[in-house]
Amino acid sequence: MQPARLFAAWLTIGAVPFLLLLGLMLHGDLAPMPGLLGIAVNAAGAFMVAAIWTHDIELLVETLRHAMAGGSALARVAAAPRIPAVARITRGIERLSRSLDSRASEIGALLRANDAIIERLPDPLLVLAPDRSVQRANAAVRAAFRDEIPAVLRNPVLREAIAKAWSEQATQTVALSLPVPVEREVQATVIYLNPPLADGGQALVVLSDRTRERRVEQMRADFVANVSHELRTPLASVSGFIETLRGPAADDKAAQTRFLGIMAEQADRMRRLIDDLLSLSRIELVEHQPPAEKLQLADLLRRVVAGFEPRLAERQTTLVFEAAEDLPMVPADADQLTQVATNLIENALKYGKVGGRVQVSLTLPNPGGTWPAGAGVVLAVRDDGPGIARAHLPRLTERFYRVDKARSRNAGGTGLGLAIVKHIVNRHRGHLYVESDEGAGCVFSVWLPVRG
Repeated sequence: MQPARLFAAWLTIGAVPFLLLLGLMLHGDLAPMPGLLGIAVNAAGAFMVAAIWTHDIELLVETLRHAMAGGSALARVAAAPRIPAVARITRGIERLSRSLDSRASEIGALLRANDAIIERLPDPLLVLAPDRSVQRANAAVRAAFRDEIPAVLRNPVLREAIAKAWSEQATQTVALSLPVPVEREVQATVIYLNPPLADGGQALVVLSDRTRERRVEQMRADFVANVSHELRTPLASVSGFIETLRGPAADDKAAQTRFLGIMAEQADRMRRLIDDLLSLSRIELVEHQPPAEKLQLADLLRRVVAGFEPRLAERQTTLVFEAAEDLPMVPADADQLTQVATNLIENALKYGKVGGRVQVSLTLPNPGGTWPAGAGVVLAVRDDGPGIARAHLPRLTERFYRVDKARSRNAGGTGLGLAIVKHIVNRHRGHLYVESDEGAGCVFSVWLPVRG
């Protein structure tokens, strides 16, 4: 209890009776002795009332302070007020404090549940603040777009939809074509919230990826067009040989043997073509989803290189594999990177010299120059073939593009190998580089980022 407050309360309570008694004494209406006794009794009584009142008021203030701080007033204030009215007020504050604590706990639980729901939604979702900046992004949008979220929000179609949602205070749905980090089709739904979320969020942006559906539709059309074009020649060849075998060569054993061999080659060519088309279609379906698993590329490349031993003996070719020490692991799909390495080494064997040399290496790139700024690993495959003219380099990864059509078909190529490599590298957020000098061979290099 503070003396200054006690003294002020004592003066407030005892001042009026004291002045009244003093006035009566001065006017002679009250004898000195009874007057002084009354003044003494008044002073003592005023002090006792002031002490009780100050004590209870301080308890009431302490109770209010704990209640406003969010704590339990009953647990923290041990003494009870002596004045009944103050005691009732204190008990009311305590009940109100408990009720507020309970409601605060419920609201906190609801807010945590709301955060958990937004965070775990399967569709990418952004919460926009009243100034239209990103207030929150859930796990799905971080996984799908990573560092590209600002670029997505700068898309003119999406910006217009957000502005329209704000002006009309209504939900807007638009279709977006996003070129980065890989091309994808997205349906964006902007939901204006009135009232806003508890944390102030004014709108939700739901980004539903429609790339797979669009690519399935495109894949069907492309598959029919490509198959009808590329299979026409081998099918015509097989049909012609069948007619010949049924007619003029029906009894010619030598012709039958030769024609059946050619038909087997054409059938094998059609099988490879269909396998590559299906492989390319499967890769395109997941190209917009980067791999999450991490791999040590050196171990994978050793297994791939070991699988080429029979082909190397057949071509009398030497394959040299070198891997730098302490290479970091990279986010990668093991099957797809096996396909990349296999396609590049197969091309080096097909188009390199018989009895020549193929070099396969895994290195850490030097910063700057050709390579991106971030940390990465470079897979390079070098052959000693005739090389490729510079004019052909930009089109090497197009479907069915062949520098030398006759040589490619004779070597068993489908014209899809480098297209498959390009789409796998795109899925891994990497880069494919081709260097070639005519007469000096080619180097195909794949840069893969260490961070997904």
